[in-house]
Amino acid sequence: MDAFRFQNPTALYYGKGQIESHLANEVLQVGKRVLLVYGGGSIKRSGLYDKVVGILKDASVTTFELSGVEPNPRLTTVHKGVDICRTENIDLILAIGGGSVLDCAKAIAMGAKYDGDVWDIYARKGKATGALPLGTILTLAATGSEMNAGGVITNWETKEKLGGGSPYTYPRFSFCDPENTYTVPRDQTIYGACDMLAHCFEHYFHRTEHTPLQQHLIEAVIKTIIENTKAAIDHPNDYHARETLMYCSTMALNGMISMGIQGDWACHAIEHEISAIYDIPHGGGLAIIFPHWMDYTKQVNPSRFASLATNVFGVNPDGKSVDELADIAIAKVRDYYREIGAPQHLADYDIGDDQLDTMASQAVRFGEIGNFKKLNKDDVYNILKASL
Repeated sequence: MDAFRFQNPTALYYGKGQIESHLANEVLQVGKRVLLVYGGGSIKRSGLYDKVVGILKDASVTTFELSGVEPNPRLTTVHKGVDICRTENIDLILAIGGGSVLDCAKAIAMGAKYDGDVWDIYARKGKATGALPLGTILTLAATGSEMNAGGVITNWETKEKLGGGSPYTYPRFSFCDPENTYTVPRDQTIYGACDMLAHCFEHYFHRTEHTPLQQHLIEAVIKTIIENTKAAIDHPNDYHARETLMYCSTMALNGMISMGIQGDWACHAIEHEISAIYDIPHGGGLAIIFPHWMDYTKQVNPSRFASLATNVFGVNPDGKSVDELADIAIAKVRDYYREIGAPQHLADYDIGDDQLDTMASQAVRFGEIGNFKKLNKDDVYNILKASL
């Protein structure tokens, strides 16, 4: 196990009725000028918008709004939010939505306190110097952004999609009510499950020795995601399935299962290049890339894949070699994606081979990616080509 320091300052409010009971108090501890950040009209159709605005109005809070955050949030939208925060002397940003909205809000929070273009932080040309306080109300189980400091922003003009964040961008508080995920469309529920599963895989495939507890914790989260995804897809109002997936989403990327290990994260870097150009759903891209990455890297440590087969998918190891179990594990992952209706190939999004070289080059712009297996441009190209 690697040496580590862990700290997560986010206050979580999980379950029914928490917004009504605690939102006003959390907001008033920070200030009375709040920027609401959200996406399309879903929070208005569900009634969540009216609920939140009513609570804030009753608390004499002045609200400003930035709506229309994109599924892959754009830098231009972040700039609009930064301008509002500076012009209106915003005290707190309240993000209402899924990971894209929360990521956008984190960028706005940093940008409002940064002397320059916030894109510098994502492009590794600058560091955050602070951030406005941030609160979140989650409507989609996927990214874990409600309890971590990171986020991803797309610069559509340069076709770049980069991750960034800082210790300043942990949400101060997050409200997670599973009922707010009932109206999530089927495809978004699927993509959310793919995203949280990918976060588990990014931690699971590492090279740090003597990490039995981390391994078993990650396996438990993976199993729980797999066991509850179908119920949430087939029965959108299944509170227990939605509740469990929401908790899995948080646990997959709040640092609890990754203490003492260094994850891989190559698949995320590859997918970011795909959606930077083609604007596809992040979870869908991850579902396509991961099995091909697994095939490409399995010989680094086939026993880790074998453990996935036996401990997660319940495969009887008797009479099977480690390599055979590794292949079975990858097949099981593919079966899961297929069963829930996730995309299998880049062709499912009408993506051909014309941009493979560009995507491979951009993925390694800062150097080789991945920790389980270091990948150079040729490696990324080969994985992308296999994913067609």
